[in-house]
Amino acid sequence: MGAMTLITVAPTGAESAKADVPALPVTLDELVETAKNCEAAGAAVVHVHIRDDAARPTLDLARLRDTVQALRESTGLIVQLSTGGAVTDPYEDRLRVLEAGPDGCSLTCGTVNFGDEVFMNPWPFMVELYRRTQELEIVPEFELFDLGQIAALHRLLDKHGAPYGGRVHCDLVMGVPGGMPGDTRTLVAAAGALPEGATWSATGVGRTSLPVMYAALSAGGHLRVGMEDTLTYARGEPVVSNAQLVERAAAVARFAQRPPMDVDEARRFLGVKPR
Repeated sequence: MGAMTLITVAPTGAESAKADVPALPVTLDELVETAKNCEAAGAAVVHVHIRDDAARPTLDLARLRDTVQALRESTGLIVQLSTGGAVTDPYEDRLRVLEAGPDGCSLTCGTVNFGDEVFMNPWPFMVELYRRTQELEIVPEFELFDLGQIAALHRLLDKHGAPYGGRVHCDLVMGVPGGMPGDTRTLVAAAGALPEGATWSATGVGRTSLPVMYAALSAGGHLRVGMEDTLTYARGEPVVSNAQLVERAAAVARFAQRPPMDVDEARRFLGVKPR
């Protein structure tokens, strides 16, 4: 798989308001249409946050189940639910996300300042979430916002064993105010500190999206893009759609002689349970 690139799209997130970003997919129909377009453009994984009828972030379990079902009926994408939600969501709601039956989920390996707020991920919560992924046969993606969280990942694996599917796959989230910067030097340090045999993607938030994309491809990593993380395509040019960001990532990956994985290849790569 070294010659191919896993592309994940994160289309919505919990931070941006629909009123400020009209192209943001917040309804189920918008999300499904976005996912279909992104799969056609080269994405293999969709990282999902959902919104309520007022377009506010929610972890409502019935809505999550409906979302997982709709994405499976309309796409072949690997459905990865966020267990981060919004920074204000309680731990019990974040744990309950797994009951929606996704293929995968995010698992953040520590607390981090997130702009003016704090994204809380204390050790007992991390352990409980990880143990539940093992029991429910859900593939975790370890979200890493700084180098200290990589040490926590080592501790988690040492104490509680391998994840379901056997693949330790991480996402280096770079450029968040309060987390590690989105530059090549930091990316190389983070990738070098990962557990032996781990694979990784990188996410560049905001203006770090392109530097992180190029650095990740040059260092053997994979890519996450999407409007959760990036709302500007170029200086003064708003993102038109998530597919626009996936198309750019896929094109850059092909230029790097590492074309995008299709969904079946991505399932084998991540160890996701067959549907």
